[in-house]
This record gives sequence, structure tokens and C-alpha cells, in this order.
Amino acid sequence: MKFLLSIFLLVGNGTDLAVLDRTREDLRPLLNALAVVESNNNDMAVGDNGRALGRYQIWEVYWQDAVSYAPALKGTYQDVKSQEYAERVMVAYLLRYAKGAVESHDYERLARIHNGGPKGDQKKATLKYWDRVNQNLGVPVRRFKYWKI
Repeated sequence: MKFLLSIFLLVGNGTDLAVLDRTREDLRPLLNALAVVESNNNDMAVGDNGRALGRYQIWEVYWQDAVSYAPALKGTYQDVKSQEYAERVMVAYLLRYAKGAVESHDYERLARIHNGGPKGDQKKATLKYWDRVNQNLGVPVRRFKYWKI
């Protein structure tokens, strides 16, 4: 029994750095568009009255959520000023709240969750944000029928 518990603790939810990195590259078009919209690719950006850091404008509560889901991230909140680390944080967060959308490349849902929290894809307030992200994707993406407006 101890052996099985040890294996579970080592494997966790399967979200190790290699998984995060493969997924980062798989979501590269979305990550690039989000970076432009959030900060014009500025790793040192500080927004929302000091509550959001880095090129992706990550809040501390978002970071905490991601690290609790993928403990392999380690680091500190200040590390979100690094593009690589911030992208790993985002992927962990998105896998936690929208694994199916990550797997299906539902960029709209992912962008809206990044902007509006775990249920951001259901918030009317994130629609304009999605429009800005979509304009920066360089690829037309259809809107989906599941909207609740």
C-alpha cells in the first residue's frame, strides 16, 4: 500500500513539466495571441493596479491555482515574469479547468477562461476579450453555440 501511495505522489495528476511543455507548444498560436493582447509581449508588464504580472498578466490567485494543480511548477509568483514559466502556469490552469478544450484546441473557450476565471467562457464580459485575441490569431475561428448570454 505504501508503494502505491508513493507512486501516486510521484505521478500526481500526470501534469509534469514535460506534459506542460508539450501542451505549450501545441497551444503556441493561442499563447502568442494572448501575449499580444495582454501586454504586447512585455515580460515585465504590471497591470490591474499591480495585481497582474508578466506578458500574460497573471494574477497571484491564478498562479496559486495552477501550482496546486501541477506542483512540479514550483517557483514563486514573481517567476510569471518569465515567458516559459508563465506559459507552464497557464497550461496547468487551463488543463485544470478546461482539459477538453485544451485537447480540442477550443481557443475561444481557453482565452475566455484565461481572462475570466474557471467559468470565464460563460461570462458575457469575456466576449470582447475573445474578439481581440481572435484578431491576433491570424486564423478565423468560429464562435461556438454553447454561449450563455
